[in-house]
Amino acid sequence: MRDLQTLPKAHLHLHFTGSMRHGTLLELAARDGIHLPDPLVEEWPPQLSAADEKGWFRFQRLYDVARSVLRTEDDVRRLVLEAAEDDVRDGGRWLEIQVDPSGYAARFGGITAFTDLVLDAVRDASGRTGLGIAVIIAANRTRHPLDARTLARLAAQYAGRGVVGFGLSNDERRGSTAEFAPAFRIAERAGLMLAPHGGELRGPEHIRTCLEALHAQRLGHGVRSAEDPDLLARIVDAGVALEVCPVSNVALGVYSDLTSVPLPELMDAGATIALGADDPLLFGSRLAGQYSTMRAAHELTDEQLATLARMSVQASRAPEETKKSILEDVDAWLAAPDTMDA
Repeated sequence: MRDLQTLPKAHLHLHFTGSMRHGTLLELAARDGIHLPDPLVEEWPPQLSAADEKGWFRFQRLYDVARSVLRTEDDVRRLVLEAAEDDVRDGGRWLEIQVDPSGYAARFGGITAFTDLVLDAVRDASGRTGLGIAVIIAANRTRHPLDARTLARLAAQYAGRGVVGFGLSNDERRGSTAEFAPAFRIAERAGLMLAPHGGELRGPEHIRTCLEALHAQRLGHGVRSAEDPDLLARIVDAGVALEVCPVSNVALGVYSDLTSVPLPELMDAGATIALGADDPLLFGSRLAGQYSTMRAAHELTDEQLATLARMSVQASRAPEETKKSILEDVDAWLAAPDTMDA
């Protein structure tokens, strides 16, 4: 059992506001006199559920309150830097952070100005921590599909300049996924990686829609593909990666406990998997925590954990030289003596 914080890995499923440190949330709220609900203070991490629309509304409300503490450019820069520092501490070598600029546009001068700010913060944080960082711009499926097209055009403008992908987030039970296809075609023509959320709150039928209508190359979650062997085989054959977030799956009530997360079934089927923390601010667990909980829940060997780390790197949009370097370091981690027993 080697130290999982030293296992080199890529982090492909991390939301912008959800990456905030709890201490930073409390400090920024106190600075501006923002009242935080108890689940974000004394009762943190909050008890959550998304089993019904009311449960998701409570989750989204907490997220919106957390977003409201970001008031200045320095706040944004601090969030990005601290997210990078936390990933480095957990063995992260590459991060793809997901953001919906429309959620911050009103306070920061519009979606373009905010995207410029985030990308500048990313460059600074990368330089200061040594962590490779890229951005995925995500549309909100509770808004109109025309808004998604606007964001897809924005993402296309920054393709090759720090933005590597386009996503679709929020409650996947809301709206019609197929109506977002035109936005994904814009992103696809720009050469961006396509990574909609699918297969967490809804099952295999929605994953099929993401594959067929949105041409998904990675699935935000996708864990419920384990319920349909034929679909899972299709995903494996197509090389579609699954961004599996075990702690958030349990917190939102998708699975009753960590032993129920079907990671072994997905691995046995040959799926490409990248473990992610989703929203550490709300779920209380960061990148290395996903690996440690899955190790404990499923008695994963160090070889299996190294395989998961390799897959996270291979599914990323990191430059090939970066991938090669990280993969070599994963091999070195596995070849080294077990320092935890030393």
